[in-house]
This record gives sequence, C-alpha cells and structure tokens, in this order.
Amino acid sequence: MAQDPRKTLGVESAIGLFDPEARNVNKRNVSVVTAFPLLVLPWLVYNVLALFSLFGGADVNAAYNATTQVLFNMPMPSPGTHWAVSTGDIILFGALICLFFELLKSTQSDKVAIINHSLSMVLFIVCLVEFLLFRPFATSTFFLLTSMTLMDVLAGFIVTAISARKDIDFGG
Repeated sequence: MAQDPRKTLGVESAIGLFDPEARNVNKRNVSVVTAFPLLVLPWLVYNVLALFSLFGGADVNAAYNATTQVLFNMPMPSPGTHWAVSTGDIILFGALICLFFELLKSTQSDKVAIINHSLSMVLFIVCLVEFLLFRPFATSTFFLLTSMTLMDVLAGFIVTAISARKDIDFGG
C-alpha cells in the first residue's frame, strides 16, 4: 500500500511544498508583454524619426532638426510667454512614462524580471552604440533616452540584488 507523501514528509507538507495545487498557484507563465522592456517604444520612435530624417534630406543635422522642430506652442500665465513643445520633448515625455512603469516592474524578482533586465541591458548597449557611432543619434534627446535605459538597467539589477539578499539567510 503506497503512502501519501504529504503524510510522511512532515513540515514540507505543512507549508504546501508538495501540494501540486499550491505549486500551480505561484507559477506564472513568461509573457512577452511583461518581459518586454517598455523603453523600446520611445527608442523605436526615435529610430524611425532619425532614419526618415536621414533619408529625407542631405542635411547632416536632419535628426537634430527633426527632434527640435516645434509642434505647438502653449501660452503660459506669465505675460508674453509661450511654452514651445518639440518632437524631442514628446519622445522624452513618453520615455519618462515608460521608465516609471519599468521601475514598477523591476520590483518583481522572478524569471520574467530577469529576462526583462537582460533585454533592458541589450537595449542600453544598442542605444550607447548608436549614440557613439551614428550621427543622427548624437543629440541631447537621444542622450537622455540612453540615460533612461541605463537607469532602467541599474534600477532593475539593484532592486533584484537587494530583494535576493533579503531572501538569503546568512546565519549567525
């Protein structure tokens, strides 16, 4: 007669380690959406803008001109003052929103978070190479976008390391 493993294992069965239903509750599927670094979106927008401006004219500063082009002006309460909003400002605003959600996602420490941190590191390397080697990407807008990807990588790895350190019992 076979014995029930939950009755013979004692403490492990009391905390649910050998209960198949308890294991399935904590298991999450790796989702492309949660593993996907959101800062790819503003990076992609900037790349499309830079490539269109590069192929659209012979001006060597076409990407800079495209990102500094004023989209609209908003009157401010101060007399005679207008706030000029450019394409680069819109890209950076979107990147800040993405960075906020990336920082929220970095508080998780599971397989999906590790994949996200790894993809964020790849994105940072791509941004750094583009910034250093290609003229359309040598703008302040793209530098700030690259800095945001670096902050995402650093925050992700630091938060994961701190949460992992809390999980390890060092003994006394």
